[in-house]
Amino acid sequence: MFFALHAVHLTADFPNHSPWMDWAKYTDEGWYGDAAIRYFLRGNWYVSGDFNPAVALPVWPLLEAIVFSIFGVSLATARGLAIGVFGGILLVTYLLLRRMRQGSLVPAVAVLLLAVSPFIYAFTRLAILEPLLILLTLLGLYAGSFLQPGATGRTRWLPAIALGIILPLMVLTKTTAVFLLPAIFWMVFAQSEYNGRATLRFALPAGVIAAAIWGGYFLLFVRPHYLADYRYLFSANSYTSFDKEPLWKVIVNTFRDGMWMGRASYFLVAVALGAVVLTHRKAWRNPLYVSLLLWVGGYFFFLAYHNNLQPRYYLVIAVPLTILLAISLTLLSEDRAMVRGAAAAALTIVAVLHAAETVHYVRNPEYTYLNAARRIRSLIDADPRGNHLVLSISGSNLALMTGLPAICDDFGTMALDQRVAAYKPGWFITWNLVEDDKMDALAPLYKLTRVAEYPALDDPERNLLIVYRLDPKPATPAPAKKRIRKRPQFMATSLRDGEAKVSLDDE
Repeated sequence: MFFALHAVHLTADFPNHSPWMDWAKYTDEGWYGDAAIRYFLRGNWYVSGDFNPAVALPVWPLLEAIVFSIFGVSLATARGLAIGVFGGILLVTYLLLRRMRQGSLVPAVAVLLLAVSPFIYAFTRLAILEPLLILLTLLGLYAGSFLQPGATGRTRWLPAIALGIILPLMVLTKTTAVFLLPAIFWMVFAQSEYNGRATLRFALPAGVIAAAIWGGYFLLFVRPHYLADYRYLFSANSYTSFDKEPLWKVIVNTFRDGMWMGRASYFLVAVALGAVVLTHRKAWRNPLYVSLLLWVGGYFFFLAYHNNLQPRYYLVIAVPLTILLAISLTLLSEDRAMVRGAAAAALTIVAVLHAAETVHYVRNPEYTYLNAARRIRSLIDADPRGNHLVLSISGSNLALMTGLPAICDDFGTMALDQRVAAYKPGWFITWNLVEDDKMDALAPLYKLTRVAEYPALDDPERNLLIVYRLDPKPATPAPAKKRIRKRPQFMATSLRDGEAKVSLDDE
């Protein structure tokens, strides 16, 4: 039932006044699906000089292109795909736990906790990259669980082939997937009976297939045509790093912000993991348990290294932590009736609290962003000039919601003033104020005429969409040529041999 609630009010705002202030709700649904959006709206997936993340991250826009070709380009279609991905997460979680024999109730408990979580509800409804990365990682663990050293024929090689396909898909979905690869490698190692030689027999074919897919994509597609866009994605994300603050502060903040998944559940996970580590040595022989710990540890390392602690990044940690919670409480309650009762009570309290918060968000939808986008579309359609091109950091989101063509005012391989001169947008749409660098790029070419403003979303720094019409300034006439006055010349005369002679003397 709670999974079905994810699809209710599909185009509503990300929950306003929630604990999770994340800029993804302003931009990311458009940015990372922009290639598919542009292809169907403008006939070309690539806009030279603009922000083109699909060059490095093509998997999500390719999936969106498939559903857009069937249902059309819209916010509902993109989010419907995201809901389908979350359904896949629940299904693979259940199958993986059943296969790894984690207890008769563990699969159902884990799926229930995932489905009722308000944090997971809020972010898995967005058409962003993290849910697909989670699904592919779970599929990698599931494929790895089928490896059997003594198997022959297809049973022996199909899991390795599947891993060889899944691994590059993970990296081409979100490059931070490299921090999750140790979790999958451990599953391969454990299923190979902790034997290094047997592990290599499975890992090498999978690695060769993965390298061939990723290398072929990079060498045949990216390097000859789009290398600048590929490199730009990484340089654009270099503005944050762990070395910009004291290391202790970065580590404390990284672990503290894990409470975004829910204070009660985060505390319960910490207690349960600590108790299992201290009292259940056999947990270290549980391949799935250790793989999930490596998943969590690897992504915590990335979060600290990147030091840009946006709530959406913690979604990649919240899912394995929730699964670990279900497994840990089962391990702790195996031989102790009192612990079993306490674990059941704790799980019930967490599930009820989370379910109540999720139901609150479902029952109180707001549509401020979508309504603002539609009013902007009506305003631009009514303008007689006919120039619909929008310049905005949220331009790709507006394109997804309304079909307006857009370029980004913040990211792009071409300098903003050059991009503006090349594409000649008719409108500039910003949040709350015009930043200095945007004005510097626009002012030489345009007069900014403020024509409308629309309240949207809840961040005090970004809660008002302001629409400026870009009126081209008249061309500045070329400066007149300065006339060079000739210097006066003096005439000299002489009388020689009876003849008068005249000459010009240039003094």
